Amino acid sequence: MKKIVSTLLALSLAMSLVACGTDAAKEKESATAAEKTETTDKAADDSKTYNVGVIQLVQHPALDAATEGFSAALKEKLGDNVEVNVQNASGDTATCATIANSFVSDNVDLIMANATPAMQASSTATNSIPIVATSITDYGTALGIKDWAGTTGINVTGTSDLAPLDGQAEMLNELFPDAKEVGIIYCSGEDNSLFQANQITEYLKEYGYNVTAYTFSDSADVATVVQTACGESDVIYVPTDNVAASCAETINNVAVTAGVPIIAGEEGICKGCGIATLSISYYDIGYAAGLMAYEILVNGKDPASYEIQYATEFTKEYNPVIAEKLGITLPDDYVAIEMEDSEE
Repeated sequence: MKKIVSTLLALSLAMSLVACGTDAAKEKESATAAEKTETTDKAADDSKTYNVGVIQLVQHPALDAATEGFSAALKEKLGDNVEVNVQNASGDTATCATIANSFVSDNVDLIMANATPAMQASSTATNSIPIVATSITDYGTALGIKDWAGTTGINVTGTSDLAPLDGQAEMLNELFPDAKEVGIIYCSGEDNSLFQANQITEYLKEYGYNVTAYTFSDSADVATVVQTACGESDVIYVPTDNVAASCAETINNVAVTAGVPIIAGEEGICKGCGIATLSISYYDIGYAAGLMAYEILVNGKDPASYEIQYATEFTKEYNPVIAEKLGITLPDDYVAIEMEDSEE
């Protein structure tokens, strides 16, 4: 009897060991399958090609540099796994809307909007495709967001081209302390230009200047408006303004002839018609926007809660050609803007 019991116990133990071995084998097989699936998914992700549409409002050096920086960042991060389709609206807001709607129809993975009208058109066209903007002065103003707190709360984020307006007012005062009348020229159709004009007006008044705004509705009005401003101003300030940037040569022809110096909001405008600027690098803010786009595309960052990023470095620059024509010598801490041979 004892022998039978012992035999039964031995058989039971053996069966348990076999079952354990089978379960362990199954677990190992499942783990291997899961690992293979994960590897396959990763390989699929690595082979994904992202389609990014870029809307650039108009062609001029600042916006060109921002688009270049954006594309460079994405190419560095994604290589051949990203296709960037750049479309230029030639300064027309209606064309911005047409391009935006085309990108939505094509179901692109992300839209980069370069300049305020491009961002506004993109935001109107879609509330689901992520939008990363650049060359935007103030997002709260551009999107009509009250109680601005640094994020949009919608499918839009990006970088700002706002240089410190108090610093630009200080620059104007440093160079022209004896001036009395300051004219501000900008396009009435650009909300961010109005924002800059209002902000810097307060800073300039603190220095004791009388400040007058002169606005134009489009490029056809520029020469007439600038002529009026030059006749009533000792010095002129032109904020970061896309229409002004595209008409810099026209502005320069009137202002230099009148002998009135211009402080510009950014390097591109200064290169065309200004004597000095406190400038940011548009390539750098475009590059930063490209890195933000990568975080959204690859790592799932939510644009609604992705804080707007700002430039951290600013440079005092001057236009040596216009300075010479007006007979003005700039302080030693100003850096000469590199001019084209035809301009020297």
